[in-house]
Amino acid sequence: MPTVEQSVEIALPPKDVWEYIAVAENWPNWENSMVECKQITDGPMGVGSRWHGVSRILGKRLEWTSEFTEYDPPRSSKSTSVESPVSFSQTTTCEEVGDGTRVTYRLDSESGLGGVFGKMADPIVTKAFSRTVRVSLENLADILVHAE
Repeated sequence: MPTVEQSVEIALPPKDVWEYIAVAENWPNWENSMVECKQITDGPMGVGSRWHGVSRILGKRLEWTSEFTEYDPPRSSKSTSVESPVSFSQTTTCEEVGDGTRVTYRLDSESGLGGVFGKMADPIVTKAFSRTVRVSLENLADILVHAE
Protein backbone atom coordinates (compact mmCIF):
# COMPACT_ATOMS: atom_id res chain seq x y z
CA MET A 1 0.00 0.00 0.00
CA PRO A 2 1.77 3.18 -1.16
CA THR A 3 1.71 6.03 1.33
CA VAL A 4 2.47 9.69 0.89
CA GLU A 5 2.98 11.68 4.09
CA GLN A 6 4.28 15.20 4.48
CA SER A 7 4.17 17.82 7.26
CA VAL A 8 4.65 21.54 7.62
CA GLU A 9 4.67 23.87 10.61
CA ILE A 10 2.46 26.95 10.49
CA ALA A 11 2.82 29.85 12.92
CA LEU A 12 -0.87 29.82 13.88
CA PRO A 13 -2.90 27.93 16.48
CA PRO A 14 -4.56 24.65 15.38
CA LYS A 15 -8.05 26.20 15.55
CA ASP A 16 -7.14 28.85 12.97
CA VAL A 17 -5.55 26.32 10.62
CA TRP A 18 -8.48 23.92 11.01
CA GLU A 19 -11.08 26.59 10.20
CA TYR A 20 -9.44 27.00 6.79
CA ILE A 21 -8.75 23.37 5.88
CA ALA A 22 -12.21 22.18 7.00
CA VAL A 23 -13.78 24.05 4.05
CA ALA A 24 -13.75 21.94 0.89
CA GLU A 25 -13.71 24.93 -1.44
CA ASN A 26 -10.43 26.16 0.11
CA TRP A 27 -8.45 23.06 -0.91
CA PRO A 28 -7.88 24.00 -4.57
CA ASN A 29 -6.40 27.31 -3.32
CA TRP A 30 -3.42 25.53 -1.76
CA GLU A 31 -3.39 21.84 -2.78
CA ASN A 32 -1.59 21.85 -6.15
CA SER A 33 -3.10 18.64 -7.52
CA MET A 34 -6.68 19.63 -6.69
CA VAL A 35 -8.63 21.22 -9.53
CA GLU A 36 -11.95 21.44 -7.69
CA CYS A 37 -13.47 20.36 -4.40
CA LYS A 38 -16.86 20.86 -2.78
CA GLN A 39 -18.90 19.45 0.06
CA ILE A 40 -21.85 17.56 -1.41
CA THR A 41 -23.72 16.75 1.80
CA ASP A 42 -25.87 19.27 3.66
CA GLY A 43 -25.13 20.48 7.16
CA PRO A 44 -21.95 21.02 9.12
CA MET A 45 -18.81 18.96 8.53
CA GLY A 46 -18.61 15.71 10.45
CA VAL A 47 -18.49 11.93 10.17
CA GLY A 48 -20.52 10.99 7.11
CA SER A 49 -19.90 14.28 5.27
CA ARG A 50 -18.93 13.80 1.64
CA TRP A 51 -16.66 15.81 -0.61
CA HIS A 52 -16.51 15.56 -4.39
CA GLY A 53 -13.48 16.72 -6.29
CA VAL A 54 -11.22 16.52 -9.27
CA SER A 55 -7.47 16.08 -8.94
CA ARG A 56 -4.80 16.13 -11.60
CA ILE A 57 -1.84 13.82 -11.02
CA LEU A 58 0.90 13.77 -13.65
CA GLY A 59 -1.54 15.28 -16.13
CA LYS A 60 -4.21 12.62 -15.51
CA ARG A 61 -7.61 13.90 -14.36
CA LEU A 62 -9.08 11.88 -11.46
CA GLU A 63 -12.64 12.52 -10.33
CA TRP A 64 -13.46 11.26 -6.82
CA THR A 65 -15.94 11.33 -3.96
CA SER A 66 -14.84 10.70 -0.39
CA GLU A 67 -16.65 10.29 2.91
CA PHE A 68 -15.34 11.36 6.31
CA THR A 69 -14.99 8.39 8.62
CA GLU A 70 -13.33 10.35 11.44
CA TYR A 71 -13.73 14.01 12.31
CA ASP A 72 -12.20 15.50 15.47
CA PRO A 73 -11.68 19.27 15.03
CA PRO A 74 -9.24 20.89 15.39
CA ARG A 75 -7.06 17.78 15.65
CA SER A 76 -7.75 15.30 12.87
CA SER A 77 -9.95 14.00 10.10
CA LYS A 78 -9.93 10.96 7.88
CA SER A 79 -11.83 10.42 4.68
CA THR A 80 -12.09 7.37 2.45
CA SER A 81 -12.89 7.21 -1.22
CA VAL A 82 -16.38 5.97 -2.07
CA GLU A 83 -16.16 6.69 -5.81
CA SER A 84 -12.76 6.90 -7.48
CA PRO A 85 -10.63 5.07 -10.05
CA VAL A 86 -8.06 4.70 -7.24
CA SER A 87 -9.12 3.55 -3.76
CA PHE A 88 -7.62 5.84 -1.10
CA SER A 89 -7.88 7.25 2.40
CA GLN A 90 -6.66 10.70 3.34
CA THR A 91 -5.82 11.81 6.87
CA THR A 92 -5.11 15.37 7.99
CA THR A 93 -3.84 16.17 11.48
CA CYS A 94 -3.15 19.45 13.25
CA GLU A 95 -0.82 19.15 16.23
CA GLU A 96 0.06 22.06 18.49
CA VAL A 97 3.84 22.62 18.51
CA GLY A 98 5.34 25.59 20.32
CA ASP A 99 3.60 28.71 19.05
CA GLY A 100 2.13 27.03 16.02
CA THR A 101 0.69 23.95 14.38
CA ARG A 102 2.21 20.97 12.62
CA VAL A 103 -0.10 19.98 9.78
CA THR A 104 0.38 16.45 8.47
CA TYR A 105 -1.24 15.25 5.26
CA ARG A 106 -1.25 11.49 4.67
CA LEU A 107 -2.62 9.62 1.67
CA ASP A 108 -2.83 5.82 1.66
CA SER A 109 -3.73 4.14 -1.60
CA GLU A 110 -4.71 0.46 -1.75
CA SER A 111 -4.12 -0.05 -5.43
CA GLY A 112 -1.22 2.37 -5.65
CA LEU A 113 -1.24 5.88 -7.02
CA GLY A 114 0.13 4.51 -10.25
CA GLY A 115 -2.85 2.17 -10.61
CA VAL A 116 -4.38 4.37 -13.28
CA PHE A 117 -1.01 4.54 -15.05
CA GLY A 118 -0.09 0.88 -14.51
CA LYS A 119 1.44 -0.87 -11.49
CA MET A 120 5.00 -0.31 -12.74
CA ALA A 121 4.46 3.44 -12.36
CA ASP A 122 3.59 3.26 -8.63
CA PRO A 123 7.03 4.32 -7.30
CA ILE A 124 7.36 7.17 -9.81
CA VAL A 125 3.83 8.49 -9.26
CA THR A 126 4.13 8.17 -5.47
CA LYS A 127 7.42 10.10 -5.43
CA ALA A 128 6.05 12.84 -7.70
CA PHE A 129 2.86 13.15 -5.65
CA SER A 130 4.90 13.32 -2.43
CA ARG A 131 6.74 16.36 -3.82
CA THR A 132 3.42 17.91 -4.84
CA VAL A 133 2.03 17.43 -1.31
CA ARG A 134 5.15 19.01 0.21
CA VAL A 135 4.83 22.11 -1.99
CA SER A 136 1.08 22.22 -1.33
CA LEU A 137 1.62 22.29 2.44
CA GLU A 138 4.14 25.10 2.02
CA ASN A 139 1.47 26.94 -0.03
CA LEU A 140 -1.00 26.41 2.82
CA ALA A 141 1.45 27.89 5.31
CA ASP A 142 2.07 30.92 3.08
CA ILE A 143 -1.64 31.55 2.51
CA LEU A 144 -2.53 31.31 6.19
CA VAL A 145 0.38 33.31 7.56
CA HIS A 146 -0.08 36.11 4.99
CA ALA A 147 -3.82 36.24 5.64
CA GLU A 148 -3.21 37.24 9.25
